[in-house]
Amino acid sequence: MRGHKSCAMKVTRLCWILILCDVSLFAQSTQQQITALLDQQFNRSDTVSYQIQKYLIAQAPPLPKPASAEAWTAQASRIRSNLVENVIFRGWPKEWIHSAPKFEDMGSIPSGPGYTRRKLRYEVVPGFWSAAILYAPENQSGPVPAILNVTGHVGPEGKSIEYEQKRCINFALQGMIALSLDWLGHGELRAEQNQHWYAGHLDLAGANAEGLFYLEMRRGIDYLSNLASVDRNRIGMTGLSGGGWQTMFLGALDERIKVAIPVAGYDALGEWIPRLPAAAGDNEQGGTDIYRDQDNATLTAMRAPRPTLLTFNAEDDCCFRSAIVKPYVYDAIKPFFALYGKSDHLQFHENTDPSTHNYQLDNRLSSYRFFSQHFGLPLRDHEIPVDAQIKSYEELEVGLPKDNLTILSLAQKLASEIKHAPIPADGVGKLTWADTKRRELGDVVRYKPVAVSHAWALTSTKNKGVESLGYRFELTNLLPATGIWIKAIASAANSPITIVLNDRGKKFASADVARRVNRGEQVLAADLLFTGDASTQALPNVWAYPEMVSAAGQRPLGIEAAQLLALAHWIEQQQGSKQMRLEVRGMRMQVIALVAAALEPNLFSDLVVHDGIPSLNYLLSKPVHYEEASDLFCLDLYKNFDLDEIAALAGSSTVTEASENATPPK
Repeated sequence: MRGHKSCAMKVTRLCWILILCDVSLFAQSTQQQITALLDQQFNRSDTVSYQIQKYLIAQAPPLPKPASAEAWTAQASRIRSNLVENVIFRGWPKEWIHSAPKFEDMGSIPSGPGYTRRKLRYEVVPGFWSAAILYAPENQSGPVPAILNVTGHVGPEGKSIEYEQKRCINFALQGMIALSLDWLGHGELRAEQNQHWYAGHLDLAGANAEGLFYLEMRRGIDYLSNLASVDRNRIGMTGLSGGGWQTMFLGALDERIKVAIPVAGYDALGEWIPRLPAAAGDNEQGGTDIYRDQDNATLTAMRAPRPTLLTFNAEDDCCFRSAIVKPYVYDAIKPFFALYGKSDHLQFHENTDPSTHNYQLDNRLSSYRFFSQHFGLPLRDHEIPVDAQIKSYEELEVGLPKDNLTILSLAQKLASEIKHAPIPADGVGKLTWADTKRRELGDVVRYKPVAVSHAWALTSTKNKGVESLGYRFELTNLLPATGIWIKAIASAANSPITIVLNDRGKKFASADVARRVNRGEQVLAADLLFTGDASTQALPNVWAYPEMVSAAGQRPLGIEAAQLLALAHWIEQQQGSKQMRLEVRGMRMQVIALVAAALEPNLFSDLVVHDGIPSLNYLLSKPVHYEEASDLFCLDLYKNFDLDEIAALAGSSTVTEASENATPPK
């Protein structure tokens, strides 16, 4: 953090001698006694899950109700422009967004009779290349239809996955060009630093990660549209699972895609949220702000009146069972197509063989029929056997540059170009700077004040010189937080208050709590949202909820800071003390506490950080995994701030670092 080990002011040697050597009249508690108190659970993971689900469902945008085809065309255009320009490509250089497709032909692949295969590689953004295979009819005459084929989360096989090859070969034998792309994190892009969790690092550096995922697939449509052999009025798209989500997403936003067949790839928020966190999507499927103003049902409606076949599996063993999603993404969307007199352009295919998560023969046959019907080709009701022509990964390997960027290295590159202006010296200049930056910080973390509407006292103790009350807090936004108030019985009722936070939850804060109690202070050891027993830690995919909160247009960091401020005001009012300090341990609580202190600069007299990090850049350079600190990967946070700037906004609060070697806890 600009060469400083501390967030702002170092603690003097004298202060530390007093802290370490204090012999308090109130030293009646033991760490073991405090541990037993902190180990009490005030909320369960399944209850927390339900509370966050209710919050997210309340945030979900309703499906529009247009009165006419003209009205819906105009509204869909506005949604499309806003989502692409202000969300997906937020923070991306315009010259990257609007650059011409750059594809390189890397040679042919031996193929069967009637079609050809060629290896292609293409630049997504400068320095970041992806791979593709182009399947084409051998003897085509005139412009022909073309189909973009995208893969989901298939692992190392990528574009060589068997069902994708069979489908693309058959498209070519039916007279259509088929382009098959590798997907980020898979196939030739399977490097660890291309795993989708590194999307958060792009957000942190100020470029909405959704832009990279969007460009990676949109380049395929750019390429096909520029081929003289392609009929631009007959371009389609299809894919399974994550590829089904891509097909719906790009198919809604890019009107060049005339026919779309998403397979088992998504559902509407109204059905998806109640099944979280088990039915979690990768970071691009819950990209920052993409569900702020519309959800997947609305995006499906934006396909109207372009032909769309929704394919789902009856007993999908991954994500989306047909009977569950059909009311949300088909039945509710039919009226949009009816506005144009094209009800038959939205179709639904339920797969019952094998009925699990697949793009096997039954689903492929359904796709052949739908594409040939809407592209004016002879209807095909069978698949040409091509098993002998399936190639291995090695045979289809295109070869990418050895110095190819990854999601992480691209984020690090963007971060290296960030220049933070120096903090002004004391005076009017600094006051003006602080006022502007404080508003900016509130905007970045989407800060919305909340209050404690009720504190449910669940436990109480009073023995061995210590008293306590354990609480489950009801906040005005209905999101959960818990805490336990502890003090020495002999200490004054209005003694100073310390709020203690720990990245691992309050149950791990016993040493910090015992030290403050033995100094005669009141302590509130709290678990904010996504921490301890205010989290879903006993359930799978604990990152799913923070991810979806960001997708809905809020920021976990802002919510947590608001909770901390609400608890501070509540305990201050309850106990009548005007001396409030913060003591936190771990990088997550460090940033949350700094943001809270910056938003209300005179609330806390002192903020002490243990095991913190020196800079937000640490998240990028280490790198810290998204799952470790999902709330810190806040869009634009490092682009606009570093920790010293946030600390400077804390006003009169004394911010200290109590660890000589600032590293996050293991």
